[in-house]
Amino acid sequence: MGREAVAKAFADIRAALAVLNAEVDGCGAKPFSAADPLAGLADGNLDILAGAKEAEAGLAGLKARAAIKYADTAHALAPEMPARAQEMAIAAEIGAVLAIGPRAASTFLATSDALDTTLPLTLSALQSGTISWQHALALAEEAATLDPAGAAALEAHFLDPDTPRAATAATIGEIPAHRLRHKARTWRERHHAESIEKRHTKGVADRRVEYRPDQDGMAWLSAYLPAHQAMAGWNRLNALARAAQGPDEPRTLTQIRADDFAEAILTSGSNPAHSSAIRAQVLVTVPVFSLTGETDEPAMLDGFGPIPASMARDLVANGADSFHRVLVDPRDGAPLEIGRTSYRVTKAMRNWLRLRDGKCPFPGCNNPSLDNEADHLLAWQHGGTTGISNLGQPCPKHHKLRHSSGWTPTPATTNEPPGWTSPSGRHYKSEHQDWEPPHWPETVISALPPHLKPRERHKGQAHRPPPCTSMPTEPGGHADLLHRPLSLAEVELERFFDSSG
Repeated sequence: MGREAVAKAFADIRAALAVLNAEVDGCGAKPFSAADPLAGLADGNLDILAGAKEAEAGLAGLKARAAIKYADTAHALAPEMPARAQEMAIAAEIGAVLAIGPRAASTFLATSDALDTTLPLTLSALQSGTISWQHALALAEEAATLDPAGAAALEAHFLDPDTPRAATAATIGEIPAHRLRHKARTWRERHHAESIEKRHTKGVADRRVEYRPDQDGMAWLSAYLPAHQAMAGWNRLNALARAAQGPDEPRTLTQIRADDFAEAILTSGSNPAHSSAIRAQVLVTVPVFSLTGETDEPAMLDGFGPIPASMARDLVANGADSFHRVLVDPRDGAPLEIGRTSYRVTKAMRNWLRLRDGKCPFPGCNNPSLDNEADHLLAWQHGGTTGISNLGQPCPKHHKLRHSSGWTPTPATTNEPPGWTSPSGRHYKSEHQDWEPPHWPETVISALPPHLKPRERHKGQAHRPPPCTSMPTEPGGHADLLHRPLSLAEVELERFFDSSG
């Protein structure tokens, strides 16, 4: 059939597009709903969007396979051509066909080759419409610096159906690609063959400030800094900007941040209106054995991601009082204890929400937890409690959306954020945190009794142990997260803290 089959298949696609375009306007043979045409048209267009998303992914997978097959045949047709010249010629041909530049064509070819040779689960998910091209691109870029085994483990973690996942957790295709990129980068940092300490040392040596002119008399000034410095500076700018807001302040939060930044670098930054007492509170989640120096496993900086253990130890030990230490259970990686300075119930509960959700839980929102607001899922006046499982932390925009539209959050638990139901009745699952069991030093493993030893790892992950007694029960607004009996493992962890100061 050859070219005739290809031509007919694309003619069928164009015919299908004509049908779908008619349905978008409600001009099909039958209305979506005879009883309520307007509501039916609205719901029908959401169905079209969902189907188009799946079809686009399938076509992206087809394009990737076609590009690689063309490259293979071009190599075979001209084996005597120098390799570099052949690569340029292939990229130029594909760029011309797709009407993209040579650099974009080379990037497309490199990603397609990675999907074809080292990321089969990703390519399969793309072809089936489960994930988009942007999802596949995120996985390919994060896998690019891993060895074959690491790349296989990365995509297995996110796409292997045998990887355990909570029933309430959104699948990879149900979260935006930029959120997958964050998750994949976090996984890569934890599992990279080269330690994060070595890679961070290289990054610190490359720190710099960059200036780039822009249009309309404007320019960009940016800095490449160690994560804790950049995060602390960003959070302080946010805290100063929020403090400056008020009924007589005409500037937006974004404008105030820019003005404060300019003032800080152009003057001594000693404006008396900006109290030095204003500072952001940041959570540093660190495995206990990393904190004590037994391992160099990465810690997690709230709002950023993995950081070197040495950076976390420095933040905790050297008077960085804007940073609160969070201890994680060595058996399953779940949060165990929020730093010794956070004993007030309201503060502990707010910090627990930040740990549970990591960001605004609204679908696709990337707003970090520091800017978000505690909100009752079931309203207080309707019988809702002030417990963790009845609290969410939407950002100001989605907090307002929840109370001014038909978007409603669904139930949560102490360790699972709420999902959301839209005005159309569609349900969107929540994005869950990727807690992982931390590494145990051999000296500790050998000293533990058998029932406390960590289990064997499978596909790069440790089998999750039975429900952990260290996870706090529903606080209900009456008890501190720490006021409960300690397990034997926790007693041992307390000894580590006591000995490490």
